[in-house]
Amino acid sequence: MATQVTATAQRGSTFLQIAIALQTLTIFLQAVSAGLLLTSSYGEVLHSVGARVMYGASMLYLLAAVLAWKPGGDSSRPVWHATGFLVLASVQVVLGIAHVPSLHLPLGVLMFGLSVLGLARR
Repeated sequence: MATQVTATAQRGSTFLQIAIALQTLTIFLQAVSAGLLLTSSYGEVLHSVGARVMYGASMLYLLAAVLAWKPGGDSSRPVWHATGFLVLASVQVVLGIAHVPSLHLPLGVLMFGLSVLGLARR
């Protein structure tokens, strides 16, 4: 029984690491597409699609945190981090739709830094 719980916890932790890595990658790609937004005609489409993918990655991160916490008995701290990150992603989307670059860009940088930090901690 203990071996099964350990294996479940390991899988949950691995899924959590993959989810954080995916989130970090999508945020980085959003920075790249933001640059393309300023310099090319197709940048807006890439940035818009990327925003949806990044938001989905944030939801996946929350799901992975819950799955790692519940069956494996892991700490609930990643769940709170993922929830906070999903809130930041929601604010980021609203700011982007409202065209408020003075807050949208710094928040994107903050989100990337927090995501890298979360990835380094796992």
